[in-house]
Amino acid sequence: MTVLRPQVPMLDEDRIAQVYRYVVGHEGRIDSAERMAEELRMSRHEVHAAIEDLVESRLLRSRVVGSGFELVDPEVAAAALISPMEREIHQRRERIAQIRQRIDNFRRDYVDSARSTSGSQVDQVVGATEVRGLVKLAADTCRQEALVLQPCKFDDEGLDDLFGVCQGLLERGVTVRIACLHRGRAVLTSRMRLKSLIEAGAVVRTVSQLPRAAVVFDRSLAVLFGCSDEPAVASRLQDPEVVRFLLAMFDHVWDGAIALDGFESGYADVADDLIQTIAGLMAQGHTDEAIARKLDMSVRTTRRHIATLMRDVDAVSRFQAGVQAARRNLVHTS
Repeated sequence: MTVLRPQVPMLDEDRIAQVYRYVVGHEGRIDSAERMAEELRMSRHEVHAAIEDLVESRLLRSRVVGSGFELVDPEVAAAALISPMEREIHQRRERIAQIRQRIDNFRRDYVDSARSTSGSQVDQVVGATEVRGLVKLAADTCRQEALVLQPCKFDDEGLDDLFGVCQGLLERGVTVRIACLHRGRAVLTSRMRLKSLIEAGAVVRTVSQLPRAAVVFDRSLAVLFGCSDEPAVASRLQDPEVVRFLLAMFDHVWDGAIALDGFESGYADVADDLIQTIAGLMAQGHTDEAIARKLDMSVRTTRRHIATLMRDVDAVSRFQAGVQAARRNLVHTS
């Protein structure tokens, strides 16, 4: 026959502290749980649950001789609980150091082999965990400057990882410059992330479009991320010519980007640039859906901007809007 025990509600710290103070006041002696419950205006089950919690927390222990409990110095109790955790952390750190040392023993041979066989100095990894490891490894060697191109969606999981790396670099005194999409100005979550980076010392500018996500560390090593349909892919590039090309592309993007200083205006500071980009894409014949993908916007938001553009140029069709925009120099012509 199964005996059902009454459900004890989860006790908060205040009630547990009440029981502890009661036990301290009675020097560990508890003559009657019922009397204790009555005096504390708690149920008997709550009193028992609180005492069990205090025993598990090593703040009380049963007397070796006689009834009741012995009080334990809270610092001693904390040490008894924390010491096994600290020992485990120490063991894990030792294991991490052993793994790093063992892998490093193979790295020189790998690098020498890669240079002699291919000469391209390109390492590609696949998988979210592997990509994180690749970025962290590259960031750990960075000492002076990191240049970031970030066209990914601002709700991507990978963005948190990349911005976390930037935060760590800033804390080490590394200069960080970030070029991201205008959309980052309007999305609350991205604004908060960018604000924390700017407050930490990062310089941020925004543009309408970016081709790929990439980071260049110390102008000598780059990590190039996969396209939107293959986000969990990244390549580490050390070829001087490739790195110089990425630096030139970053400088080109940076020169045409708009500084992000305040967060109150949303799209207001970049409205002209955004409308110009939309007009150019319309003139090239892109659909609303294609424009939305290129600008990392929802189709609904894109159509709202298109409607504003058509109203501003007094057009009744997309084709007419493109013509009118070109006449008003809203579209760059070669």
